[in-house]
Amino acid sequence: MKLKEIGEFGLIERMARGVKTDASVIKGIGDDAAVLKWTRDKYLLVTVDMLIEGRHFTRQAAPERIGWKAVCCGISDIAAMGGVPKWAVVSCGLPPGLKVDYIDGLYKGIKKAAALFKTNITGGDTNASNGIILDVAVIGEAKKDELTLRGGAKTGDFIFVTGELGGSIQGKHLDFTPRLRESRILVKNFKLNSMIDISDGLSSDLGHILKQSSKGAVIYEDLIPRSKKAKSIKNALSDGEDFELLFTMPPYEANRLLALKNKLFNIPVTRIGTVTPRKQGIKIVDPFGARRELTPAGFTHF
Repeated sequence: MKLKEIGEFGLIERMARGVKTDASVIKGIGDDAAVLKWTRDKYLLVTVDMLIEGRHFTRQAAPERIGWKAVCCGISDIAAMGGVPKWAVVSCGLPPGLKVDYIDGLYKGIKKAAALFKTNITGGDTNASNGIILDVAVIGEAKKDELTLRGGAKTGDFIFVTGELGGSIQGKHLDFTPRLRESRILVKNFKLNSMIDISDGLSSDLGHILKQSSKGAVIYEDLIPRSKKAKSIKNALSDGEDFELLFTMPPYEANRLLALKNKLFNIPVTRIGTVTPRKQGIKIVDPFGARRELTPAGFTHF
């Protein structure tokens, strides 16, 4: 059997088999960040993201944008958990022939993102490699009553997304802003049952929430907020690397959010559907009212 036959998520499930953790681990493999015991009222959050030349960026992109993305991917993960980033360690694989000015550019972006989101760069590692590799671990914390996991969606929850979706490969994937501000507003003012950041694609990441929550869903094509760079609904559903928040909440909380969203947020926050019982599967309704099965699809590494 080869990696391409089981896919990225099949590989993760295979790796997770038999992994045992002690009581210090509240949530291990399977969410946007690991959740660890920390203080009386807070959890520690740990996430790591690796960017590889030729897979996540090309050398034609400005190095500052690549460095920005390397840090912001982890910050987006922390935001999706309802947390706040605090520290980061940066490991680099660098070709020996790479110009030092280029590396300075990478670190300019790294330091810019860290400063903006008040995240301390505390160390890392460097090594020689054939292509550029940036591997950033971000450590944060979440108040126990603000922590939001993927697996808490309830039947009847309204499904929301921030921002607009699709077409990220045309530039947004290197310039996105992690929705940390929006996450803080949400967890401080509303009861959320589940949340994830959209890195693999709307349909794929919704699938992660529903699988871990043992639920189904119905979403509506004409409610999905599409970016001007999304050529079709398929792009909005599966392009990935939007780094927007996808979350679910009870109807009574959702109605409060709908009433207050224009006062609280300066980006769109849109209801796109409803969580249903698992046996109903995942459905999408087209503009004419026809329902069809929605198969989660998006970016995968294998």
